[in-house]
Amino acid sequence: MFSRCLTIFKLAFPVMIAQVGNIVVAFADNIMVGRYSTEALAASSFVINLFNLVILCAMGFSYGLTPLIGRLFAGNRFHDIGVTLRAGVVANVAVGVILSLIMGVLYFFVDRMGQPDELLPLIRPYYLISLSSVIFLAVFNSFAQWSYAVRNTAMPMWILLSCNLLNIFGNYMLIYGNLGAPELGLTGAGISTLTVRILATLTICSIFFLKKSNHDYLAGFIDTATGAWRRIMGKVVKTSWPVALQMTFESAAFSGCAIFAGWLGKVPLAAYQIIVVVGSLGFCIYYSIGTAIAVLVSNETGTGSQRGCRRVAFDGYVVMLFFAACSTMVFILFSKQLMGLFTDDTAVLLAAQSLVFPLVIYQLGDATQVTFANALRGTSNVMPMLWIAFFSYIVVGLSSSWIIAFPCGMKLYGIVMSFSISLFMAAALFLYSFMRTTRQPKSATA
Repeated sequence: MFSRCLTIFKLAFPVMIAQVGNIVVAFADNIMVGRYSTEALAASSFVINLFNLVILCAMGFSYGLTPLIGRLFAGNRFHDIGVTLRAGVVANVAVGVILSLIMGVLYFFVDRMGQPDELLPLIRPYYLISLSSVIFLAVFNSFAQWSYAVRNTAMPMWILLSCNLLNIFGNYMLIYGNLGAPELGLTGAGISTLTVRILATLTICSIFFLKKSNHDYLAGFIDTATGAWRRIMGKVVKTSWPVALQMTFESAAFSGCAIFAGWLGKVPLAAYQIIVVVGSLGFCIYYSIGTAIAVLVSNETGTGSQRGCRRVAFDGYVVMLFFAACSTMVFILFSKQLMGLFTDDTAVLLAAQSLVFPLVIYQLGDATQVTFANALRGTSNVMPMLWIAFFSYIVVGLSSSWIIAFPCGMKLYGIVMSFSISLFMAAALFLYSFMRTTRQPKSATA
């Protein structure tokens, strides 16, 4: 058991580094925006939570490339990898265009979502800048999944970490007007983020097209003689959309709760954003360990060992519980210091600090659902994840959030408390589906 736990941690660590880098930027963005004004923090909360829905959907769709390219890489079929990548880029850009059109239409209705009127002048330009980056994210995700699948995980990580540092520097310049730059507030934060996303996309594309070691991949990518990339498009879409929808439903629950928080005013909305960002510290660790669990479960699935799948999942759960306990202790002991980084607005800080208990409670639910969602994903039986995610996050999550917050009168506290309901529900259903999927055949136990 100890050796498997150590293996899980070793696999999770590189992913954790990249995730921590993303969290650092999220912290830096929110701290800088929050220090600029409470209105800017509240407006960014609304827009970020809406676009997280789009970003996670696009990211989930790109995950369909990884197993396809990974199998080709194992067979040294480098030309076919290039063909598959081309199909993946086209499919992901198409999804990016569709998502951009949907969010473009939604832009004309932001004033009807119950947000405070004084935030709309900040929301509108930040929304449009965020909208401009969706296509670039779709392209970057495609090439990043290619890099992961050919076992070059370091390259996307270094690009992301470098661009994250540039984003922090850009925020310093454009939010506050430092080093001769104009003072643009929240709009400056949006411009900085858009700039680094474009730069990250250009960098990873340049490496693919210009690096000599990628010649065989490039030959397949630019091969138009056979039209093979069109034939493989259906396979790419088939493996991509279930994960995209599962991640979309989960993100939609948090986005919906952000809208509910906005109905309560700018102070609750700003406090909600602080809680979500602080809580993401735990999630980035759980996500990293979950990725390792999915890889190891998939290896056991390849050998036909159902018992091995369960051993990996439950050993991974031990590792997950250890880190969930660490996250919980950090939130209990240092929540005041963490939340104080974002704003000096006393009302916002008091509102955020009152939410420590529900923040701590939902960590266990989050850790458990991430464990068994990834274990189930590792078995390749991904279809149950769709109804589980929709039922848990949308039906149960949003309805319980609204009921507890408004009819029950618990307001923001009720919104955050409802996270535990949806996450524990998802955890129970993912566990049930995983156990059912890995059930030993009767002939094997007779």
